[in-house]
Amino acid sequence: MRLDKYLKVSRLIKRRTVANEACDAGRVLVNDKVAKASQEVKPGDILEIHFGTRTVKAEILQVTETVRREEAAEMFRYL
Repeated sequence: MRLDKYLKVSRLIKRRTVANEACDAGRVLVNDKVAKASQEVKPGDILEIHFGTRTVKAEILQVTETVRREEAAEMFRYL
């Protein structure tokens, strides 16, 4: 699955356009490398997202095309 879509489906970022902008600005890292929005992600990858002064680090546990809001938190684990 594409990184921007994963960020939206997992609700780490609310909208796909915002996820695209964050990737274009270099604020999203996958396995300690700056990632493009089109990069494929898989379970086991480590995401690092910089929101201003705050940084969120999470491990991808599962990749699912669609998920209900209540189950979205099960797609990743905060580190």
